[in-house]
Amino acid sequence: MGQSQTANKIIDAAGLRAARVLAYAEFKKTQAVGKLTKQLSKLTDQLLAQLWIDCGLNNEATLVAVGGYGRGTLFPYSDIDILVLLPADEKLVQSLSKKVEQFVASCWDTGLEIGSSVRTVSECISESEQDITVRTSLLEARLICGKKQLFREFASAFESAMDPKSFFQAKQAEQIQRHYKYQDTPYSLEPNCKESPGGLRDLQVISWVSKAALLGDTFKDLNEAGLVTQRELTELNRNQRFLETLRANLHLLAGRRQDVIAFDLQAPLAKAMGIETDSSRQASEAIMRRYYWAAKAVTQLNDVLLQNIEALLFPQESKTTHPIPGDGNEYFIERQGVLDITDPQLFQKHPEQILRTFLVFAQTANVKSLSATIFRALYNARQKMDAKWRANPINRALFIEILKQPEGVSRAFQLMNRSSVLGRYLPAFRKIVGQMQHDLFHVYTVDQHILMVLRNVRRFMVVEHTHEFPFCSSLIAHFEKPWLLVIAALFHDIAKGRGGDHSQLGKADMRKFAKEHGLDKKDTELLEWLVAEHLNMSQVAQKQDITDPDVVRAFAKKMGDERHLTALYLLTVADVRGTSPKVWNAWKGKLLEDLYRATLRVLGGAKTDASSELAQHQEESRAKLRLYGINDESYEDLWKQLDVAFFLRQDSSDIAWLTRHLYNKVNTDQPIVRARLSPIGEGLQIAVYVKDQEDLFARICAYFEKHGFSIWDARIHTTRHGYALDTFQISGSNLVDEGGSYRDIIQLVEFELTQALTNADPLPNPSMGRLSRQSRTFPIQPRVHMVPDERGRYYTLALSASDRTGLLYTISRVLAKHQVSIHTARINTLGERVEDILLLDAANLGKNPKLQIQLETELLEALGA
Repeated sequence: MGQSQTANKIIDAAGLRAARVLAYAEFKKTQAVGKLTKQLSKLTDQLLAQLWIDCGLNNEATLVAVGGYGRGTLFPYSDIDILVLLPADEKLVQSLSKKVEQFVASCWDTGLEIGSSVRTVSECISESEQDITVRTSLLEARLICGKKQLFREFASAFESAMDPKSFFQAKQAEQIQRHYKYQDTPYSLEPNCKESPGGLRDLQVISWVSKAALLGDTFKDLNEAGLVTQRELTELNRNQRFLETLRANLHLLAGRRQDVIAFDLQAPLAKAMGIETDSSRQASEAIMRRYYWAAKAVTQLNDVLLQNIEALLFPQESKTTHPIPGDGNEYFIERQGVLDITDPQLFQKHPEQILRTFLVFAQTANVKSLSATIFRALYNARQKMDAKWRANPINRALFIEILKQPEGVSRAFQLMNRSSVLGRYLPAFRKIVGQMQHDLFHVYTVDQHILMVLRNVRRFMVVEHTHEFPFCSSLIAHFEKPWLLVIAALFHDIAKGRGGDHSQLGKADMRKFAKEHGLDKKDTELLEWLVAEHLNMSQVAQKQDITDPDVVRAFAKKMGDERHLTALYLLTVADVRGTSPKVWNAWKGKLLEDLYRATLRVLGGAKTDASSELAQHQEESRAKLRLYGINDESYEDLWKQLDVAFFLRQDSSDIAWLTRHLYNKVNTDQPIVRARLSPIGEGLQIAVYVKDQEDLFARICAYFEKHGFSIWDARIHTTRHGYALDTFQISGSNLVDEGGSYRDIIQLVEFELTQALTNADPLPNPSMGRLSRQSRTFPIQPRVHMVPDERGRYYTLALSASDRTGLLYTISRVLAKHQVSIHTARINTLGERVEDILLLDAANLGKNPKLQIQLETELLEALGA
C-alpha cells in the first residue's frame, strides 16, 4: 500500500497526450523503461486528480490506483485500473453517486481507458475474499487523491484480512493454470512476454506473495531478508528490465496493447532495441534468443523464490524430510514433493552427483521439482561441467541410465534443460537452445521441439497414456531397447541451424555420442539411420501414393527390416506431433499407419502383388456387406464398373460403405451424396457418385469453400461407364457440434451438395482468403511443377504455397477452365503451408504441348494472388 507522489502540477487531456508523445520519443532514444513507466503513471495521476476535482469529489471519497497502475509501472497501452473508495454512510454514498458517474464518464471522454470499480471498504474486503484477482489488484493499491483517512482505513482492513498462506497457495495454483494455458513452455515461437512461463507475470507473482507475507515490496527487500542471493538479485533486476523494455517497445510498435511477440513484430522490435542483423544471425533471431534465455532464467528464479517464501510461510512442513532409498542416494532427501541435497557444496565436491540428481529425480515418483538449493548449487558448479566432466565414464553411464528409466524421463530432461545441465553435457544441444525455426509448421524453438518429441516417445511407453496412441503403445511395448528411440528423439534435429543437411550433420553427432557411451554396433547403426532418415516416412506418406505397390516396395527396401520400420514409424509420429497442435491430425495418423502396415506386409514376405491385394480387399469387403444382409450377386453390376486401382486405394470398410449405398443405383441420373462421421475419428467422410463432368471437382471444392470446410484428402475415381466416384475427408469449424448433432450436419451436407451438383450454374468466382499473419511474415514462394508419367497417361502436378481459404477451389477452377480432369488428389497441409499433388488426365495435355506452360503460368498467378 502506498501514497502517490503526484506533483502539484495539473494537466488536461491535451497536455497528457503531448507529454506522452515526448515521453515515447525519449524512450525510443534511451530505452530507459523504468523512467517511461513512472512518467506515464505520474502524468495519468495528474489528469485523474484534475478530473476528480472538476467533478467536485475532493475529500468526500478516495481515488486509488490498483493493479499495474497501482505499482506505478504503466506501459504505453496498459489498462488504467482505478478504485473509487466510498465512505460507509449510505446517505453519503447516494449523494456522491452522480459525481462518481460524472467522473468515470469524464475519464473516458478525455481518452483514458480506465477499468473502474466503486466500492466501500467492507465491499473491497468481501470481494477480495471471494476473488483472488481482486485481492491481487488491491494488494497494489496506491492513493492518488481524495480522503486520506478512508484510504488508511482500507489499507488497515485489507492487511488484517490478508492470509499470506492462502494467498500464496492461490497464486501458485493460478500460476500452474496459466503456464498450462501456454503449453508449460517459454519456448513457443510467438510467446506472450507478460503471461507465458518466464514472462513478466512470473516476476510479479514473486512480488505479490512476498508483499502479502510482509517480506518486502522489492527484490532488494528480499535480498536483505536473505531470500535472494546477490547474484539472483542482479538476474531478477536485469531480466525484469529486459522484459519491461521489450513490452514497452511492443506496445509502441503495435500502437495498442500488444504482449504477444508476433512474427511480424520481431524484426522491428529488434531494431527498436538496437539489435542489428549480422552475418551469422538475423536481428529477429538475436532478439528472440535473448528473450528465451531471459525467460529461462525467470522461470528458474520464480521456482527458487517461491520455494524460499513457501519455506518461511510453512516452516513446520518444510522441516519434514525423508531420505531417498537406494545405493548412492545418501546425499539426497525429499521435502514436501521437492528433491533436495544435504550439502549445498555437493556438486563442487562431487561433480558426478550432478547427473545423479536427475536420475534420482526420475526414480522418485513423489518429487515434482528440484529445490532452490539444488538450482543454486547447479549454477555455482557450472564451471565444473567441462570437457573432463563430460568424458567421465561415471557421468556417461549415469546419462544412459537416465534415458533407460521407466518413469520421469521427460520431466528430468525438461529440468536438465532449464538448469542448463543438458546443454553443458551435450554441447551440440546448447547451440540450439532458444534457436528459432523459420517455417510455418513448427511453433517451438528447436530445443523445445526436441524435448516435445522426446516426451511424445516416452508417452508411448507409459501405461496411463496408452489411450492416446494405442497402436504406438503396442508397438513400443514389444520393441527391443525402447530407450534407443529416446536417444533418436534427442538427436534428430540437434544439428539444425548449422548450414547443410541437418539430418546428415546430426548423424555424425549421433555416431560420436554412441561411440563415447559404448553403444554396440547394431544399436549405433539403428540410431545413425534414424537420425539420417527421420523425415523419410512422413514425406512418403504425405506426398506419394501409398496405395501404389511400387511406392510401398521402394519404401520397404529403404527400411530393410521390421525393427527399422517400427523405430522410424514411432519416431515419425512423435516428431509430427511435436511440431505444432495444428499439424497433427487423425488423417496424417492414418496415412502413417497405413504405410507402416503395407510396408510390414512387404517385409514379412507375404504376397504383395496387385492380384493378391485385390483379392484380399474384395473378400474383406464382401464379409462386411454380408453383415448388412447384402448378398454377393447384388453388387456385381457395380463392381464390374470399378477397376483394380479403386479396390487397391480404398479400405475394405470404405468399399463396403460405398457399395452399400450405390449397389442399386449404378446407372442413376441423379447425383448421390453420402456422408458419415469419418472412421479416423475426426471430421466427415463424404462420397459423391455422379455422371462425370469436367468441372465436377471444382464444383465440389466450391461447396466446401463456401462452408469453410478443409479438405484433408480427396480420392477421385472414374468408373468404366463414365461415372465419378469421389471420396473426401473434410474438417472445419462448422463440423463442431454446438447444441445440434452431427446427424443434422450430415443431412445438411448431403442435401446441399446434391443441390449444388444438380444445378448447372456457372462456377462462382473464388473468394481467396487473406494470408495469415504467419504466412505474411514467412512468405512461401509458390511453386508449380508438372511432369508426365512414364506411360504418358497422366501428369503429376505438384503445388506448394501458403495456405489460405479457397486455395484448392482456385486451383480446381483453373483446371476446369482448360478441361483438364483430375484423376487423384493428395491434399497435404503442414501448418500454414500446403503441398498438394494432383494426378491429371493427360488427354488434353498430351494434345496441346503449350497447355502445360499456360496451366503452370495461370496456377502460379492464382497461388500468388
